[in-house]
Amino acid sequence: MANDRIPTHLWIGGHLRRCHAEGVFVTVAHKGDPTGGLVVLKLNMLEHGCRVLSQTRDLDGELAWMPALEGKTVPEADADAYIQRAIKRDPDLWAVEVEDKSGWHPFEGRVLS
Repeated sequence: MANDRIPTHLWIGGHLRRCHAEGVFVTVAHKGDPTGGLVVLKLNMLEHGCRVLSQTRDLDGELAWMPALEGKTVPEADADAYIQRAIKRDPDLWAVEVEDKSGWHPFEGRVLS
């Protein structure tokens, strides 16, 4: 059976272009495996703190996001430390930061509770 998933670097690149077109600041903080690396999102809500979401799949195999750090909003330094620990465990991981006061991000998939 062929793998029908788009390579990670193309998937992220498309979302980056969308954000830039909409005037949303987004950056790749760490590039992982270009074809199959998982993604961790840092949602920087500026003075409101940060949330971290890790890419996963739900029971139906659909893309989803697992809240990290107990789903709490944390200081940016705590979010960065969590992401650095995750990259040490999995260097293929991609880390993407999105700045939006409401915590919006362009990536599809529901946030699991």
